[in-house]
Amino acid sequence: MAPRAYWKGTLKLSLVSCPIVLYPATTAAEKTRFHLINRETGNRLKQQMIDAETGDVVESDQKGRGYELRKGKYVEIEPEELEAVQIESNHTIDIESFVPSEEIDQRYLNHPYYLAPDGKAAVDAFAVIRDAMKDQDRVALAKIVLTNREHIMAIEPLGKGLLGTTLRFPYELRDEDQFFDDIKSPKITKDMVELASHILQTKAAHFDPGKFKDEYETALKALVKRKASGKTIELPEPEERPSNVVSLMDALKQSLKGRGGKKAAAKSNARRATGRQRAAKKTHRSTARHRKAG
Repeated sequence: MAPRAYWKGTLKLSLVSCPIVLYPATTAAEKTRFHLINRETGNRLKQQMIDAETGDVVESDQKGRGYELRKGKYVEIEPEELEAVQIESNHTIDIESFVPSEEIDQRYLNHPYYLAPDGKAAVDAFAVIRDAMKDQDRVALAKIVLTNREHIMAIEPLGKGLLGTTLRFPYELRDEDQFFDDIKSPKITKDMVELASHILQTKAAHFDPGKFKDEYETALKALVKRKASGKTIELPEPEERPSNVVSLMDALKQSLKGRGGKKAAAKSNARRATGRQRAAKKTHRSTARHRKAG
């Protein structure tokens, strides 16, 4: 049984439109979750809102929203005042432009959704929009209202359907300069960079999310199963950190040895030797020509 649609509306490309449904592409349903419980009774705890100054429990009808103007000073915003600025959804995704996918900074990517046609009557129009996007090899940018907020969505073909990813706004991203400006520019030797490059080559692979294993989640499930069966949980001994200090060059060399680096290094040395031989032959031929000309 297909999951319940998160959003229903219309996808529009100029005068072409089709009804669509939108589903979240991610889920946290399989993650292990814990509840707060009373150790004495084993009952689940109920959270309450407490006044930070008086310590009194605040009932539901006393709760409000406030924006902090300065430390401890709030301006209260009424629910109807919030409604005045909320954007009402017209349940339309209107494609505004198409951009090359490589121009989208990955830091802007937020939440992914699946877009599918809503009903048999929508399939033809949906396929036309999807296949046109495949031919153009571009990503559509459109506006959509979700949970009373307007979002920019990047839409691209994915199999028989479409993948829509909401984008963050520029104000939501931190400027990288405040984190990178203090990084020094040390003098790194060419040999170090070449050794690091060889290590990278030994780790070259293709993206395969099927190989991703959430070992912590697996360990949590095993812990719960073991505890529920009445078995004791033995705490592991803390790992000792190696105390020996290894130079960067030594670390690179040792890493290369441990990952088939001899072959990579041999190839590199062979390339350098071949380059020197070619240069020597070229010099020899040039000298011979000069002698002959003389």
